Amino acid sequence: MGHWLTAARAGQAAGVLTRFDPAYWTVNFPRPMMAAVTTSAADALRVDAVFYHRDDLAGLIWESEDRHDHPLLRYKTARDYRACRLSFRWRSAGVLALDAVNGPVLTIEGRDAAGRARSWYVRLWNYATGTPEDARVAIDFGKVDGGFLLPGERDPVWAGDVDRMFVSLVAPGYEKAGGALPNPVEAWVELSGIGCDGAGAVIAVGDAVLPEHDLRIASGYDDSYHLTPARLLRNALHLGYRGAIVHYVGMSHYFRLRGGVVEGALNVACAAWHRDLAQRAKALGYVLIWSLSYELFDAHCPAGWKQRAADGSPALTGWVPPSTLLSPASTAAMAYLQGVARAFVAIGAAAGLVPHFQIGEPWWWVTPDGARPCIYDDSAKAAFAPVAVPSVRGTLDAAQRATLDRAGAALAASTAALAAVVKAAAPGCTTYLLAYLPTVLDAQAPEAKRMNMPTGWAAPAFDVLQLEDYDWVTDGDTPSSARGAAAAAARLGYPARQQEYLSGFVLRPEQRGQWRAIVAAAAAAQARGVRRVYLWALPQVLRDGLVYWQEEGAVEAFDDVMFPLALGREAEVTPTFSTGVTTSAGGRETRSIGWAAARTRYDVGPGVRSEADVATLLAFFRARMGPARAFRLRDPFDWRATNEAIGIGDGATRTFPLVRRYGAATRRITRPVAGSVRVTVAGAATQAFALGDGGVVTLDAAPPAGVAVAASFDFDVPVRFADDQLSVARATHLAGNAPSVPLIEVREA
Repeated sequence: MGHWLTAARAGQAAGVLTRFDPAYWTVNFPRPMMAAVTTSAADALRVDAVFYHRDDLAGLIWESEDRHDHPLLRYKTARDYRACRLSFRWRSAGVLALDAVNGPVLTIEGRDAAGRARSWYVRLWNYATGTPEDARVAIDFGKVDGGFLLPGERDPVWAGDVDRMFVSLVAPGYEKAGGALPNPVEAWVELSGIGCDGAGAVIAVGDAVLPEHDLRIASGYDDSYHLTPARLLRNALHLGYRGAIVHYVGMSHYFRLRGGVVEGALNVACAAWHRDLAQRAKALGYVLIWSLSYELFDAHCPAGWKQRAADGSPALTGWVPPSTLLSPASTAAMAYLQGVARAFVAIGAAAGLVPHFQIGEPWWWVTPDGARPCIYDDSAKAAFAPVAVPSVRGTLDAAQRATLDRAGAALAASTAALAAVVKAAAPGCTTYLLAYLPTVLDAQAPEAKRMNMPTGWAAPAFDVLQLEDYDWVTDGDTPSSARGAAAAAARLGYPARQQEYLSGFVLRPEQRGQWRAIVAAAAAAQARGVRRVYLWALPQVLRDGLVYWQEEGAVEAFDDVMFPLALGREAEVTPTFSTGVTTSAGGRETRSIGWAAARTRYDVGPGVRSEADVATLLAFFRARMGPARAFRLRDPFDWRATNEAIGIGDGATRTFPLVRRYGAATRRITRPVAGSVRVTVAGAATQAFALGDGGVVTLDAAPPAGVAVAASFDFDVPVRFADDQLSVARATHLAGNAPSVPLIEVREA
């Protein structure tokens, strides 16, 4: 697996784009209203919207700088519009018409000719011919004027340095003072025959196409609702993602509201966006896996649907503003989810997609403050009479364990009912269950799996078990990842061929270096034999510039085998440094150190003593493809470390790389001998650790601040053959002379 994080094109393929291309417009609006933009033709776009408040305003936006596409696919930043002429046909219903006060205005944000930031407000009706709801609009940016009434309120626009422009859309009854509308207002606007001409009409756009590879992609509506589906799928296609897309329908943008509370399944904007997504996915050969969770935006969730802790407080996530978790025991909440599921599967069926449906991360919430389970809402208390469980951490008595078992049974029953409803609505539907292992298999709460990984999920309850564990991955906790996957398979009984894995995600842009661990985790899942691996998620892939490729036919970097011949003390061992020495005319030296640690060279030729050794050496050389594959070598002079300090606790860190110290110099040890590692914490031996890849020790619990962590271990050195050729002769051994077999240390960390 190979990957690269890029910030900009550097010679990759580029094409051209007509400015104001329908696929590249976006929308924005305040909560809780909803709007979506789709492309209805090559030269047309449509905005669907629902307004709930008098001051709701949606903006249809064109940006001069592309902040949404992958760096290899972005269009060129172009802020000068003075040579551009934009034209389109306007049609609308449900929004204030073109001729109305507060009707559609093109707001242009940028700087004037003197470089001062400012905005201009261009009333579209001043440049329209036709009726207020069906007109042709033509704007020449070289001589356009802002202002409501022209020429009396003329405000000349200088369009030479524009950041963005947007068309404002409001509902009839718009008032800046706000207040709820009597009823939700559904509206639409269509711009068709969109054209742009003039010297600035065409801009460059990235057109790189990566070959299809072995990873799939996941995405989510809450992250991408502002983009057109055409733009989203273009990115996925050009970046090499094919086959199935896990599409999380979200928790905050899809539902209908009445009086600020969830009323029903899909609002008009969400439905229009997903119809377009499904049709385009079908045309491109994608499979959509509709993903629905038990999570809902808290502000709009009916009070009786929420999971609650014993003190009555609702289950709230750490998002700002927070979401909440629906109670699996609430008949009304589960009926709502079933309606949502049927609606999305029906959209897919109408587009001709084969049905696939995922229940994503269903669980009983556990409060982060004291690990209190949220199994005490009224529906849960009526369904399984939970006893008091102040904390799921530590030891629980029989009655508490039985309560968690009953909660798990209720959760399993709710997911079974949801899957059954989908299969009834879409016969032949493939069902998926996604479990987030760091929560459901929390090492500090060993009994929590009773309620959050119930045995009612065991095969064949679902067609496919999907697993994700991104907190472990980004923390570098590979032992927990391996143990978690094994524990889930053992508890639920899904073989690898019925499992899939979601690898990721990177929460913030400054954490983009975590993609290295995420790609490695994807490779580890493939090595386990799971049937598909997805990256979570496409918005982060685009933001961070991840480029992934499958290295077909590439050789492995390391073969975990020992050099097959005993070296003895005749072997030559040569630690080397890279030091630049500059001598001045007066004889003074300036020395620069190129390497932080020595790199050792070996000549193992003296260990070759017979024709049998020669045959063994030649076979080993061929199997390694010369220098292509590294392997283990036991240094006859330096192979054991005793009580080496590997770290100091800070109360949070659990992972500590093995090191060998030579005075002030430190050497990373990446190839310890299996079974030889012994760890002490504050001088006391402990078995509560796991040894991961690359010689990294992961403790079961983080040591307190200031506590010393040490390790004793045997180790090998990763080396490779230094040359592409190896020369030995029969006469060499008959004469009693050893050949030269140079090896060089491979630095792995």
